[in-house]
Amino acid sequence: MKRSIKIAVAAALALSGTSAFATNGDHLIGLGAKARGMGGVGIGMSHGAESALVNPAMITSVKGTEVSFGGTVFMPDVKTDMGANEGAYSSDADLSVIPEVSLAQNAGNGFSWGVGMWGTAGMGTDYRDATGTIANLKMVTNLQLMQFGVPLAYKTGGLSLGIAPVLQYGSLDINYDATQFGAGVSDTKGVAQDFGMGYNLGVAYEMEGLTVGASYKSAIDMEYKGQIKTATTEFNGVAGTAILSDHLEQPAEMGLGASYTMEGHTFAVDYKKIKWSDAKGYKDFGWDDQNVYIVGYQYAQNNWALRAGYNHSKSPIKEHNGATAQGALDNMFNLLGFPAMVEDHYTIGGTYAFNKMTSIDLAYVYVPEATERFSIAAFNGMNANVATTIETKHSQDALSVQVNFAF
Repeated sequence: MKRSIKIAVAAALALSGTSAFATNGDHLIGLGAKARGMGGVGIGMSHGAESALVNPAMITSVKGTEVSFGGTVFMPDVKTDMGANEGAYSSDADLSVIPEVSLAQNAGNGFSWGVGMWGTAGMGTDYRDATGTIANLKMVTNLQLMQFGVPLAYKTGGLSLGIAPVLQYGSLDINYDATQFGAGVSDTKGVAQDFGMGYNLGVAYEMEGLTVGASYKSAIDMEYKGQIKTATTEFNGVAGTAILSDHLEQPAEMGLGASYTMEGHTFAVDYKKIKWSDAKGYKDFGWDDQNVYIVGYQYAQNNWALRAGYNHSKSPIKEHNGATAQGALDNMFNLLGFPAMVEDHYTIGGTYAFNKMTSIDLAYVYVPEATERFSIAAFNGMNANVATTIETKHSQDALSVQVNFAF
């Protein structure tokens, strides 16, 4: 047991320095290859140890001890055009690795516990090598979030209850060159980091092939000193456009889910609501709440399984009045630095068990291109080389690999 925990922790630490880019806003659509292969389903369906943060009540499905570790390779393709005659530039932040390490154990007498570290969210763009007069401001942004959780669950009859205290680590960096607006190079002074505390709650009930579940994730407040306030104040020197806070709160989230299994076939659905409009920082940039709809399917036999899924959530980013300095600032930062705008996700996946102890999971996520065009007319009034609109195109591919040990 101790050796398994050491391996899991080492794997997470080895990957945790890499950047992340996520999909429902800045959240991953699912934690773990099983869930991602089914569109992110997991509130009303157990995926063993990897269920810890989605619905902690679901870890009661683990019969003995299960260790799961792996990661997701994200390949976003983001292009933005904000120059009057320059065309679109591609972001160089086009490859990221997001880790996951989970452990769960049935402790007997209805109790289960676990521990794990997960890369849960993030986003960013990199235009440092763009050329031209505007050159997308040579903007570089990078938000990374990792959570450490200890899920605890109890099962009696068909009812399972779970809680997972969560420690979150986050880092944020915003850099740009706005000399063409008289603001100079950003003075954000490098990466800012913070820790925050929260909790996840879950409940599930099983009966004759049907499982229903509900989950709640608390908001987690983070403060990245010298980043958001400095970046927005310095951008054009107009104090009225500044966001006068460095807080960026990961929003509260609540959801319902259900799954039904019959003769190897499992059909599952999840619904989640992500409260961006109540979260510090995100509400300052005008993000809307997201309703996330997920459907998933699995066909499983003794030592293998195939999965497919679909995940849809409307973009939380909305257009503001770009004729005002405040509206142009919000539109520019949302699409140039934090384009969390993709909506549709198509997924496939599978599992192969080499023996009773060892198995491997794979999942592939395809996100078709989404396009947004917002007004930044106020900046065109300051510099005619800036277009009256900013346009961003964003698509994604992602591959998840996970190795599981059960004993």
